[in-house]
Amino acid sequence: MTSPNRTVHPYIPNTVPEVRKAMLRSIGINDIEELYQGVPAHLRMPKAMNMPPALTEYELQRHVERLIARNTSAKEAVSFLGAGCWQHFIPAVCDEISQRSEFVTAYAGEPYEDHGRFQALFEYQSLMAELIDMDVVNVPTFDWAQAASTALRMAARMTGRGRVLIAGSVSPDKLKIIINYCTPVIQVETVKFDTATGALDLADLKSKLGDDVAAVYIENPGYLGMIEANGGQIADLAHAHGAEFVVGVDPSSLGVLAPPSAYGADIVCGDLQPLGIRMNYGGGQAGFIATRDEERYVMEYPSRLFGIAPTSVEGEYGFGDVAYERTSFAKREKGKESVGTQTALWGIVAGVYLAIMGPHGMQELGTTIMQKSQYAARMLGQIPGVKVRFDGAFFKEFVVDFNGTGKTVRELNEGLRAEGIFGGKDLTEDFPELGQCALYCVTEVIFQEDIDRLAAALKRLTDKA
Repeated sequence: MTSPNRTVHPYIPNTVPEVRKAMLRSIGINDIEELYQGVPAHLRMPKAMNMPPALTEYELQRHVERLIARNTSAKEAVSFLGAGCWQHFIPAVCDEISQRSEFVTAYAGEPYEDHGRFQALFEYQSLMAELIDMDVVNVPTFDWAQAASTALRMAARMTGRGRVLIAGSVSPDKLKIIINYCTPVIQVETVKFDTATGALDLADLKSKLGDDVAAVYIENPGYLGMIEANGGQIADLAHAHGAEFVVGVDPSSLGVLAPPSAYGADIVCGDLQPLGIRMNYGGGQAGFIATRDEERYVMEYPSRLFGIAPTSVEGEYGFGDVAYERTSFAKREKGKESVGTQTALWGIVAGVYLAIMGPHGMQELGTTIMQKSQYAARMLGQIPGVKVRFDGAFFKEFVVDFNGTGKTVRELNEGLRAEGIFGGKDLTEDFPELGQCALYCVTEVIFQEDIDRLAAALKRLTDKA
């Protein structure tokens, strides 16, 4: 029988004490604590953690299920939340394909155990390239924030410059990730936005552009929902200083909005989550990057690219890596960037979604969203003390200004939650200059009755002010 002091786990390798000792001897130390000597003492816990007793599998399952049951999901409440993760309709076939074993279990293997994954990713890239109106699309990154960060690092390597300019209206969370990803090689500066229109401040952009700027990054539609009408001017200003123009985009908007390439974008990035991927806590995001088919761009991609080529058999074609030597899979620490476990499965799902929708489906999706979001903005704008913050066009998200109601966004959201409604994202901490404002999102899954219910609830709540 195993001694209580002898921790051996049947599912975790190398937990047998004799094996542990042998491993320590092989690397020339006597105790595992020696591996942590480089960590400052004030950052280490000086005593053992007071861990609760281990649960059995069933006990753990029941505990987690009880925790989950405390949540209210978007199926139980009407949700007007967006801000980077949006509620869209998911066709059943997307779930079916994402659960197939040849895709779920496939990672970065070779053609002999591929089972169609390379072709599926090639088809995804082709469909995305058509939607974005670009030539080359990568195997997905973790999320939009990483895609934007990588796009900016690509631009820095191409230009040999170390400063990038980013629209100040981007998500603060995304901006933090970009700064963290680019530091210390690249200096990140923000460009002001007009608090009346939501558009990029062109005068501030001009004052900050210089010959040391590698890229200018904007999002269209922006995080605050507005459609940037000056994309062409921004591109011209960036290109006049030899900088790359990088644009982040919500792909669900491209059935009705011109793609960034139409107004001068050199690198396009965004998130695949609107394309058939469910909202998952921490796992439903996947970023894409797209460029023209030029060697100077292709060779700066750190992630995998799949192409099609004839085989030794006449009339037969195969799918495989393009310029594999770019990646950290081939060069390890000398690669462009370290590429680890990626979100290729979500790329396959997005490809399935685009294949189902087709051009007309994407146009219908975009039109439906815009019609519903405009209706919602009009209804909310009729409530005394409430107004839509920015002038100009928007897609599926818009900022609602509650400064005239005498209520805080927090109070209103709590009141809405009590009525089974998730109100908009509270912007008071991220954009204090806007005061009591919230970011509302309306997609194709929101019905007119849901919008009318929201408007009636907000009118009741603001009448109590």
